[in-house]
Amino acid sequence: MKIGDVAAIIEEFAPLSLQESYDNSGLVVGRADDELRGGVLLAVDVTEAVIDEAVRLGCSMVVTHHPIIFHPLKRLNSASQTERCVEAALKNGIALYACHTNLDSAHGGMSWRVGQMLSLRDMRVLQPQGDDDTGFGVVGELAEPMPTEEFLQIVRRRLGVQVVRHSAIVRDKVVRVAVCTGAGGSLIDDARRSGCDIYVTADLKYNDFFAPAPDFVVADIGHFESEFCAIGILFDILSKKITNFALHRSACTANPVHYCL
Repeated sequence: MKIGDVAAIIEEFAPLSLQESYDNSGLVVGRADDELRGGVLLAVDVTEAVIDEAVRLGCSMVVTHHPIIFHPLKRLNSASQTERCVEAALKNGIALYACHTNLDSAHGGMSWRVGQMLSLRDMRVLQPQGDDDTGFGVVGELAEPMPTEEFLQIVRRRLGVQVVRHSAIVRDKVVRVAVCTGAGGSLIDDARRSGCDIYVTADLKYNDFFAPAPDFVVADIGHFESEFCAIGILFDILSKKITNFALHRSACTANPVHYCL
């Protein structure tokens, strides 16, 4: 099996044509015709710890949600973590592949997985990008109405969230829930049009917490927390097609944001 074969399996689920114009998904470091050796390591981000982990495990490919190179590199002199990661990957023959906004907007992708984790039913796309069930975010319903504060606690527990920042509780009960993993402030108007009682997302700005009142509640669960599910999605995609190579879920992938509680 070659590096390009792994990429093709991922892109069958999340075609690169779905990525946003600003994105850099796909094979970021390495060559598609290189042989896959040892296995594939799955992580949220490429970090020096993840590269070291790949070396220890003997993996020749790291697949992440976020691309290690998002802006053009002007030099490689170990001055930044990005440069050091790219240098280490090249030195150790490790291909780096990213599945970012294409996995966000693919049917069954990031927001769909979080919706499943929150037991949402009848999910549909929150901000459609085409006529084939692709786009950003989802909206769905709970089986039964639930007190808003109880639902927030369920979000915290099921998604492994330490802190949930939320706007004023303007709805006593939650039935309809909108979700967008990652930075979802730009979809607040879509959430309003969906008629949701609560919108679960990340990276909200101060003024975003004023915007929903009096229609719904916004809940910011953190960028990493909302996107950790990428590892599970990628594992499911690849494990169905790859049986003769090891797939590893990174034990070193970590939230760069820390909390003082």
